[in-house]
Amino acid sequence: MRTEQPKTIYLKDYQAPEYLIDETHLTFELFEDHTLVHAQLVMRRNPERVAATGVALPPLVLDGQQLELLSVSLDDVALAPADYVLTDSHLTLQPKAERFVVDSSVRIHPESNTALEGLYKSGGMFCTQCEAEGFRKITYYLDRPDVMSKFTTTLSGEQLKYPVLLSNGNLIASGAEEGGRHWATWEDPFKKPAYLFALVAGDLWCVEDAFTTMSGREVTLRIYVEPENIDKCQHAMDSLKKAMKWDEEVYGREYDLDIFMIVAVNDFNMGAMENKGLNIFNSSCVLARAETATDAAHQRVEGVVAHEYFHNWSGNRVTCRDWFQLSLKEGFTVFRDAEFSADMNSRTVKRIEDVAFLRTNQFAEDAGPMAHPVRPDSFIEISNFYTLTVYEKGAEVLRMIHTLLGAETFRKGSDLYFERHDGQAVTCDDFVKAMEDASGLDLTQFKRWYIQAGTPRLAVSESYDAAAKTYSLTFRQSCPPTPGQKDKQPFVIPVELGLLDGQGRELPLRLQDEEAATGGNRVLSVTEAEQTFTFVDIAEKPLPSLLRGFSAPVRLSFPYDRDQLMFLMQHDTDGFNRWEAGQQLSVQVLQELIGQYQRGEALALDQRLVAALRTVLENEALDQAMVAEMLSLPSEAYLTEISEVADVDAIHAAREFARRQLASALFEPLWKRYQANREQSRQTTYVAEAGHFARRSLQNIALSYLMLSERPEVLAACLEQYDACDNMTERLTALAVLVNSPFAEERAKALAAFAEHFKDNPLVMDQWFSVQAASTQPGGLERVRALMEHPAFNLKNPNKVRALIGAFAGQNLVNFHNADGSGYRFLADIVITLNGFNPQIASRQLAPLTRWRKYDASRQTLMKAELERILASGELSSDVYEVVSKSLA
Repeated sequence: MRTEQPKTIYLKDYQAPEYLIDETHLTFELFEDHTLVHAQLVMRRNPERVAATGVALPPLVLDGQQLELLSVSLDDVALAPADYVLTDSHLTLQPKAERFVVDSSVRIHPESNTALEGLYKSGGMFCTQCEAEGFRKITYYLDRPDVMSKFTTTLSGEQLKYPVLLSNGNLIASGAEEGGRHWATWEDPFKKPAYLFALVAGDLWCVEDAFTTMSGREVTLRIYVEPENIDKCQHAMDSLKKAMKWDEEVYGREYDLDIFMIVAVNDFNMGAMENKGLNIFNSSCVLARAETATDAAHQRVEGVVAHEYFHNWSGNRVTCRDWFQLSLKEGFTVFRDAEFSADMNSRTVKRIEDVAFLRTNQFAEDAGPMAHPVRPDSFIEISNFYTLTVYEKGAEVLRMIHTLLGAETFRKGSDLYFERHDGQAVTCDDFVKAMEDASGLDLTQFKRWYIQAGTPRLAVSESYDAAAKTYSLTFRQSCPPTPGQKDKQPFVIPVELGLLDGQGRELPLRLQDEEAATGGNRVLSVTEAEQTFTFVDIAEKPLPSLLRGFSAPVRLSFPYDRDQLMFLMQHDTDGFNRWEAGQQLSVQVLQELIGQYQRGEALALDQRLVAALRTVLENEALDQAMVAEMLSLPSEAYLTEISEVADVDAIHAAREFARRQLASALFEPLWKRYQANREQSRQTTYVAEAGHFARRSLQNIALSYLMLSERPEVLAACLEQYDACDNMTERLTALAVLVNSPFAEERAKALAAFAEHFKDNPLVMDQWFSVQAASTQPGGLERVRALMEHPAFNLKNPNKVRALIGAFAGQNLVNFHNADGSGYRFLADIVITLNGFNPQIASRQLAPLTRWRKYDASRQTLMKAELERILASGELSSDVYEVVSKSLA
């Protein structure tokens, strides 16, 4: 912790390391009250720095935090304290030769490490989290991603308590020691940076399988869990094998070690970590069984398992030169896992889910005080830059390259990238250069997506000349100022589009100066601040279907009227844009209701929305998952995001009114769909695959609407679903609609029964917390405070914090933004407390307060005051200091 202002680190100041580490030999002696770490580093002068500086042997500055140095030697000569400089963050030595060996021994305390960085204990298990800068809490080292080394690791521990001893690579030796202890040595043949180091020691069981690679090698697959969770691993194992096969088929990437291991950990700051050969996962991203995990959880497990596996190439074999290049591995891998999930499930629904998340959350980040480019130019605490901009927007940047080049050329570019840079730490520019060389395209202007922050706005206008049979679209792009960036240059914006005639058919598209039409769907590249494209041979004024598949992460505006949006909902051949038209129609209708509420008028719902959704509901040919998505009104968070000044109460009242009106007007088709799908659920065993996900998603959204009617037959159906279902997807939805209903007695019984049945399952109890925290019934904060006293809640467990406090502040907007400011005071108190023992989680809980400028003057004052109180609260971590100071700047 620190009270002085933390130092800002800049990309422009990057310099290659003075020294390199060819071999790293580690020995861990694990004890209950401490751990001894012995490190031998085989080092040499970096020839690149010799050439750049001419300085022969500068001091060697090793990173280290919270370490008790026991001994250090240089080329087998023990050093006295006078021979080195030791501070809270560094150990400085003076080498005497170009090549040398450093040996050190330190004592650390994983048993009391609550920050969950470096080596720590989760329950009875030792485990690590080294990304981004956790390795410096294990031993003195050059803890930076551009120092890559071959690691050999020996673990020693009590055999009874820690029968399983794991590290990166392949097991090369093991044996017994005196005093009931044993040891194991692991060797990783591939060079890696320290952030990819992993260690696990515990009493674990494993599920084992095998995968035969495309070259015929057999790889052993193991998922390690605590014994009580051994029956929840099969879905993750199946997902892993699918991911390995997909990566071979789509990217030509084969796994390279003899074994691939996943370990599930209950206390983990992130979702998962791609450590070479030994992935460490938050248990919520591994454990999945029908009775305890929802469909969304099953899909999350599949996606996260794939994501971390894909990192083996996009992140491990080729890694980042520095942390400013984080999106090089994360954006690329998010794009890869999204494509994998699209291939495994419904491509259109996957795209809808991703875009809805992006526009609600990442666009909000772009518009807030923490806005930064995909490749940031500075940071105070790197942990704060594991952001939606780096991950999700970074993936959208890759998707745009894929759109511009086409799948075949993109694959050539990725092959070239991996071939060129295998075993290296590189930059985003290196990736783009591979794509340029494979395609022949100049992507210089495109790279502005990496260096300019903010969400571009793309305003489109049309002009039709009936006599000349020409139709013109004019695109005007702009990007609002963001912190540190006032003026933006034009981006390259790929716009996929079609033009529809009066019957909804795609017109053949031929631009002026083109000899022939090129089909009914094409991509235009908008590169100027204002640019017009004119199509010829257009016999009637068409209706444009713009930004198909959300081909660029921009805010698009086109003056569609409500009848045109209804037409697109029914006729657009692009599934994403059918959904998008429905969202735009809903937004227009909801914004009209918000205005009525603010003016004190009686609320009146535009019946065109009712008619449009009735058509969707009655369309038996439409994918049921698509029907469910189209029935989902824009969230309160999204309506907040698109508001100039967010009126929380008006947004909530308008959206709830619309839901009730739709529930009433569409009761019969909703009831019909619900009963048919629930009957199918009763007759089939749970299966975690797309068709079943789709049926349950429509069934559950229908139930959520139907319960608004408060009819006794719907209550009976809800209770039947809760009691008689065989899966968590249906049970949790039934519980959630009861929790948000006026049926107090049934609600209380269901909550008590759920907690009693699942009290020994922490992940299921997290869902129980979230359902109550997100309930918009009055008294939300009081419920959250009471739940914090529940035996299943623990503020030191990140999953619990996210499930209860994160769900309240991030999802329950009407209660969190109570006009008296109580929600803000509560969150500030939590952040101040968390700052003391887990700064990463503390800073991530701050997000709702950072958007204080989005609200009315009274709420602004209250939110700003809480940020100021946090800033003045004493010893702030760099994580929290950065977010608060930037929010107030």
